[in-house]
Parts: sequence; structure tokens; C-alpha cells
Amino acid sequence: MKKYQLGEFEELVMLAIGILNNEAYSVSIKDELEARLSRTVSMGALHTALKRMEDKGFLKSFAGGSTEERAGRPKRYFEITALGKKAVQYTKATRDELWKAIPKTVWETKSAR
Repeated sequence: MKKYQLGEFEELVMLAIGILNNEAYSVSIKDELEARLSRTVSMGALHTALKRMEDKGFLKSFAGGSTEERAGRPKRYFEITALGKKAVQYTKATRDELWKAIPKTVWETKSAR
């Protein structure tokens, strides 16, 4: 089902938003991904993914309250929509099926090389 397909980075971003729940804004998403994956996440790549998933209807965003420390600019928070939840569930189910299809012997035998 193409309408539910997520790329790897999109999936990771969606999962981070789920973990953060009501505190998912770009910096917190970036920090969550970097902490859990031990890899650097580009803000440009993150913003591109967030915009793309919002355009697909997987996410919706809203402005939080403005703060002095942000010079009056509000944070943009993200939440997963019903369609986004279906996409994440579809992705997980697809991955689970692929993992189940791998014979156990693949992981138990040594490589011939």
C-alpha cells in the first residue's frame, strides 16, 4: 500500500514524535533521535522530512506559546494523525513479516567467506 509507505528516516522521525508525545518540536525530535541512534541528525533533513510527512497527512503541526527566550517566536509542535498512525503500523507489520520470513539458519550459520 503505497499511501502508507514511510522511508527509514521518516519512520524514525515518526517514532521519535510518538516517544515525545506532546513535547515533539524540531529540536526535541533531533535530540531524541541523536540520543537514541548515536548519530548526527541534520536540521535541514529533519525539517524536510517533517514538511513531507505533513504534506502527506501523516503529521499535523501547531504553534505553541511564544517565549522571551525565543524572541517571541512560538515553537512548532508536531503530532501524528490517524493516517500517520496507520502508516507507522503498516511499516511495523511489514518489517515484522520480513523478519519472520528469514530462516533461523541464516543467523546461526557462519559465513563461508
